[in-house]
Amino acid sequence: MHSALQFELLAKCSVTKARAANLILPHGPVPLPIFMPVATQGSLKGLTPEQLEETGCRLCLNNTYHLGLKPGQETLDALGGAHKLQSWPHNLLTVVTNAESRFQMVSLLKLAQVTEDGVRFLSPHDGTPMLLTPEHSISLQNSIGSDIMMQLDDVIATTSPDLARIEEAMWRSIRWLDRCITAHKKPESQNLFCIIQGGLDLELRRICTEEMVARDTPGIAIGGLSGGEAKDAYCRVVDTCTGLLPDNKPRYVMGVGYPEDLVVSVALGADMFDCVWPTRTARFGNAVTSAGILNLRNAAYSEDFSSIEEGCTCICCKPLSEGGLGITRAYIYHLAAKETVGAHLLTMHNVHYQLSLMGRARQAIMDDAYPAFLKDFFRRLYDNDTSRVPTWVVDALRGVGVNILAW
Repeated sequence: MHSALQFELLAKCSVTKARAANLILPHGPVPLPIFMPVATQGSLKGLTPEQLEETGCRLCLNNTYHLGLKPGQETLDALGGAHKLQSWPHNLLTVVTNAESRFQMVSLLKLAQVTEDGVRFLSPHDGTPMLLTPEHSISLQNSIGSDIMMQLDDVIATTSPDLARIEEAMWRSIRWLDRCITAHKKPESQNLFCIIQGGLDLELRRICTEEMVARDTPGIAIGGLSGGEAKDAYCRVVDTCTGLLPDNKPRYVMGVGYPEDLVVSVALGADMFDCVWPTRTARFGNAVTSAGILNLRNAAYSEDFSSIEEGCTCICCKPLSEGGLGITRAYIYHLAAKETVGAHLLTMHNVHYQLSLMGRARQAIMDDAYPAFLKDFFRRLYDNDTSRVPTWVVDALRGVGVNILAW
């Protein structure tokens, strides 16, 4: 099918399955691997577009379902799309069923019903009955003007014991992809990605991967994960799917955001990730650092005048003398429980951390030093204590040739 992207594979790790690449989209280049912040309703909570840009973000997420409800398709068409709506000059990826909309469309059975036609649900705004079909999901995304559009898929929780329902959802997602492809009106300027389903059943994942690859979409996503499944099961699914995917297309694992998940998933051959966690945890006063999560609402930080993370180059951590804000942990402690600006500052730091982490991973892959990068990452995270490294990390990385305990 038509493609409005270029994918340039630059380097592959000689030990793991990690890749470094350039993804060139209609609104500019994106370095891979990449973490994508989630701006569900056209805004990263609490940040202006300029502040989001300052984190280094060049590809973020919007939600088709939410923008379709408000401001609505008519307004999007009148404006000329979501880039103009939110004054965002860089790339957008739209999902139809991310964690939030999946909750509304699938988990709440009284709000949603899945049939072959699509997903029938009640608007959370006014209770109006609505039907989201593959065709309508693509029409909305064409109006949004996103650089990457995701297909409508039938999502079942990985923890579901109903294998027959999981298989039904997999085949329905394949049929819905065919309808999405037919409905797509702007393949010369927007890229449609398929989504591999199949729960935790590796044979279903293999079947679905083969079917999706045959459709030749510009990019491929692995969906239905981050739903409460065990981390070792998650890793087996990602490893299985990436092993069957072509080298010349981007690979997107949906809904993944913890730093340790990111670096392991890169080792398993994935390129793109998204999650609301870095921004959501900021609103609880939590800073993401190389030593783990710091809860800056804790009184222990009330007189800690060091930066959020030593050596971090985000605008919050950089000293005033270097053009930054020189924000200290004590200042965040002072703000976090009562002033929204505390959450805003931590959001900028956390998003920058995630993007910087992927940037450093990319450079390590380019230098063919990714195994050493992994060891350094986990050594810092667990303070040189190998007994603290989770078994799932050890096993997943051993499967791609890295003994993470040999520091």
